[in-house]
Amino acid sequence: MGIPKEQIDRLIAESAEHQCAPPAETCVRLIAMADLPTRFGSYQVAAFRNPIDGKEHAAFVHGNVVDAERVPVRLHSECLTGDAIGSLRCDCRDQLQEALTMIGNKMERGIVLYLRQEGRGIGFTNKIRAYALQDAGYDTVQANELLGFRPDERDYGVAAHMLHSLHVRSIRIMTNNPSKIADLTRHGISIVGRIPMSVALNEHNRQYLEVKRKKLGHLLDIEQTDDLVEVPARSAARSTE
Repeated sequence: MGIPKEQIDRLIAESAEHQCAPPAETCVRLIAMADLPTRFGSYQVAAFRNPIDGKEHAAFVHGNVVDAERVPVRLHSECLTGDAIGSLRCDCRDQLQEALTMIGNKMERGIVLYLRQEGRGIGFTNKIRAYALQDAGYDTVQANELLGFRPDERDYGVAAHMLHSLHVRSIRIMTNNPSKIADLTRHGISIVGRIPMSVALNEHNRQYLEVKRKKLGHLLDIEQTDDLVEVPARSAARSTE
């Protein structure tokens, strides 16, 4: 059972009337929602739009998450090369498909937020420029910095706004990245646990994943045996100190 139509209509109407106080850069609105049967299970797809920058974002919702507690949530930033083409340079597609499969087949409810933040927020063209630098011997962090960016330019305020728009009360975040936990918490999201994501190693992404672990503090567990073991968010944050 997904979100009933009458609830969807109320959420859309509420979102249409919402106004973020300036100088807000993020003010996404729920525009439309429809059923979406997938190979990963039964979902509804919600279309969000930020009227400030014009970007569109998506939420893939399994079950009724409105006013729900402890909702499993995966924040996934767009990765054209990985998600669509199956690039072996990253683990993006593997994590996206794992989250959709876990939520759609193992859980009563859950959400995958698909955020238009290509290349850790630097955009597609700059991501490919960063790839070229990596081909020359630099790692992902060094490549971003040589292009004048921080190692990670993403802002999860948009994700928090989407969760608020769906009236999600608290979440169990599906991530290996403590920065997502800290950023969402700053934006008022109640995080009651962490569900680790398994990592698919290959010869092309081994260094990429090592940089994630060593330089960006990602909590990578290659030998993870149970993808539903929950780790409290506070413990996840402490382990990187």
